[in-house]
Amino acid sequence: MNAKSPKITISFVKDWPAEDIIALYDAGGWWDGSDPSTVKKMIAGSYAFAVAIQGGTGKAVGMGRVLSDGVSDAYIQDVVVLPEYRKQDVGKNIIKALKEYCLKNKITWIALVAESGTADFYRRLGFRVMAGHTPMRYMIEKGTK
Repeated sequence: MNAKSPKITISFVKDWPAEDIIALYDAGGWWDGSDPSTVKKMIAGSYAFAVAIQGGTGKAVGMGRVLSDGVSDAYIQDVVVLPEYRKQDVGKNIIKALKEYCLKNKITWIALVAESGTADFYRRLGFRVMAGHTPMRYMIEKGTK
């Protein structure tokens, strides 16, 4: 953070204005134009939902969430920081907060899928490639239901 920026804090939330979260998803290139009312459900359905908040303004400048049953495995996803706040440890602090939340709740199997070009960032935070595993996603083919 530069000296002129107010302090950024990480808070765990149960709700947040949809337009702020959509702006973050847009910054990551992930918002697909879904109904904004889905944001409330995504936050509520997350095991943990963290927002990086700029002091003074209350602006959401980053976010990340954990999906888990609260007992065993946890998956960190949707970590994004607005472009103008990147390279200021905001993403690092979001990951640390999410990781600490899981560990505090005795969840030690914590995984994520690193997008292209982000593996070194996550390695510096203690994540390692899972040898012999390949992340996969179900993809609906066009014209099928």
